[in-house]
Amino acid sequence: MSWPPSVKWFRWPLHNPANLEGIEVAKKLFPDVPQVAIFDTAFHQSMPPVAFRYALPKSLYHKHKVRRYGFHGTSHRYVAHQAAHYLHVELSSLNLITLHLGNGCSATAIAGGKSVDTSMGVTPLEGLVMGTRCGDVHPALHFYLQRETGLSNAELETLLNKQSGLKGVCGVSDMREVQQRAESGDETAQLAEAMFAYRVKKYVGAYMAVLGKVDAIIFTGGIGEHSPRIRELVCANLEGLGIFPDTQRNHSRASGILEFQQPDAAIKLLVIPTDEELEIARSTALLV
Repeated sequence: MSWPPSVKWFRWPLHNPANLEGIEVAKKLFPDVPQVAIFDTAFHQSMPPVAFRYALPKSLYHKHKVRRYGFHGTSHRYVAHQAAHYLHVELSSLNLITLHLGNGCSATAIAGGKSVDTSMGVTPLEGLVMGTRCGDVHPALHFYLQRETGLSNAELETLLNKQSGLKGVCGVSDMREVQQRAESGDETAQLAEAMFAYRVKKYVGAYMAVLGKVDAIIFTGGIGEHSPRIRELVCANLEGLGIFPDTQRNHSRASGILEFQQPDAAIKLLVIPTDEELEIARSTALLV
């Protein structure tokens, strides 16, 4: 089986090589067993061109497929369905902002159950501040760094993907350790935490503008599910957008879905544990 280099490396440089090796080995060992690949990008194929196209020459899109693909689709899809079930509303009638916050992070605007915009792009590097990924940066920064530091293309890619984000700002990539250091007075950790939440807050505001009407904002992923402080920082001072968090409920524990908006708030604030494995299993069952 031959895989194009662009498929192996460009769009998913951290994941595809290992996944494709597993597929190739499984095909040799179990040639009669059907295999299903569930792509994180699939949920985002409903994005309109205004959201997935880059303002680059159209030849790059048509010839090289340079566009925004988005990732974490299985997680965003799963929590959207869980929200609809929890709220006793058809997903097709809901507008949601889903925030998958972990070592990798992404935000998605969901209109009527379909992804219409998401923060990750042609690779998972775009968008939010992450554990080791920088997220959004000025495009010309790449050229400046190469001129000033002499970094090669490979070294620059490693810098942006594996040495940036929380790790780049304060030296550690695990939000739990970042917050422990922040609480002890480490100013670089305080800055890293603040930058992380600030970027998420900006995307929340942007996606509220995209959707017009929002029924719920959903936090998921390791950080989204387990860090009340990040949820508090993201939701702070957004009353003008109809976001009214309840601090006490935000810090309460729940075995399933946690709802933490104030009683009369129109926009629900939900913490929904993700289960990407279950979503993959469901999608596989539908195909086989």
